[in-house]
Amino acid sequence: MFQSHDKSTRITTYRPRQAVLVGIITLVVSGALLGCNLLPASDPIIVIASPTPDTTDTTGAAAEQPTATIEPDADTNTDTNTDVTPEAEPEPTTETATPDQDTNTVATEQPSESVLQRVQDRGQLLCGTNADLPGFGFYDNVRGEWQGFDVDFCRVVAAAVLGDATAVEFVGLTTSGANERFEAIRNGTVDVMFRNTTWTIGRDVDGLAFGPTTFHDGQTFMVRNDSGIETIDDLAGSTICVAEGTTSELNLNDVFTARGLDFTPQLYPDASLLYPAYDEGECDAVTSDSSQLASKRETLSSPDDHVVIVDRISREPLGPVFIENDQQWLDVVTWAVFATIYAEELEVDQSNVAQLAQGDDDPRVQRLLGVEGEFGAELGLENDFALQIIIQVGNYGDIYNRNLGPDTPFELERGPNKAWNLGAGGVLASPPFR
Repeated sequence: MFQSHDKSTRITTYRPRQAVLVGIITLVVSGALLGCNLLPASDPIIVIASPTPDTTDTTGAAAEQPTATIEPDADTNTDTNTDVTPEAEPEPTTETATPDQDTNTVATEQPSESVLQRVQDRGQLLCGTNADLPGFGFYDNVRGEWQGFDVDFCRVVAAAVLGDATAVEFVGLTTSGANERFEAIRNGTVDVMFRNTTWTIGRDVDGLAFGPTTFHDGQTFMVRNDSGIETIDDLAGSTICVAEGTTSELNLNDVFTARGLDFTPQLYPDASLLYPAYDEGECDAVTSDSSQLASKRETLSSPDDHVVIVDRISREPLGPVFIENDQQWLDVVTWAVFATIYAEELEVDQSNVAQLAQGDDDPRVQRLLGVEGEFGAELGLENDFALQIIIQVGNYGDIYNRNLGPDTPFELERGPNKAWNLGAGGVLASPPFR
């Protein structure tokens, strides 16, 4: 039942700054040689720099569904400034520069084609998610279908962009290796990722962009009922299982150091290994986001023998991730998510949206559903994009309750994950559609 784990595995980060520096020097030297007529101008030197893998991970991993093989993208996050200065002043010319001639321009990071255009041309959204986290991202082998909160937000984007929530190819992504999930975004294997991923500054400045937070989470611990552990301080001296290279590992070290608590970390290279190890008694506690612990508790041999403690050691804003420097795609994903939140604010849901679209006295509802205004067209979408989202997938509350609510095995309370006007503690809010 239980396989041995390699606790010594470490994720090695390659940072190719030196490669980029060598590339720049090579270009400058090449330019000088061109000026001296030692190299033909028709034979450009191409320098390829591998992208920098991200080693910061969140919890969760794909297991049952085969995941895409991620190949490095040679053109990701590379700025190229080619400036060749000739030895002598050239004679004035009116010739148009050819591709082989130096035009002294700086290559920008702006993509030549928007992700939106690619998705619309393809007729299908490529969405990265978890394949082994029930409630959030899960491939049901019996039913042959994808399920979960994050999975439904993939469908939200598909409904907005293509008018069809089923026009999605789900790509199961893991947290192992050189951060497969982030490389999948950078090299275009996926168009967007909804995969219980924490928004951090380190990720935001490393070629990625984040959309609105879809789930406000927090890190905590799962322990055995008979352990006597009820608070963080009770964990002093414990052995704690944690996924290596994740925000969970970093938070654990920070908080226990700050509190002066001794502990022994038991590191595993992938989150999918944590729970079998914990279930087999290799550690006193396992730590991750509370939502993941609640989900994984149901997979243990005796779920009722374990409890997720109330204390939290962090706040984890989880949401969509996509490539940076594509403003149109950022706007599309952002406002698709906001449409689900704003709909719940206005009490527009799957049960009443069709009727409200026929006519409603609230101008906010009319703007949201595209009856008034041209907001969809301004995004490059149909004006009824929000209407399609709500009809086909639902508002935020519909999505939450279907996957995580009181009628599910997880019974997760909404807590902060409800609209600001729907009860104490709700922090979700959308900018107005106007």
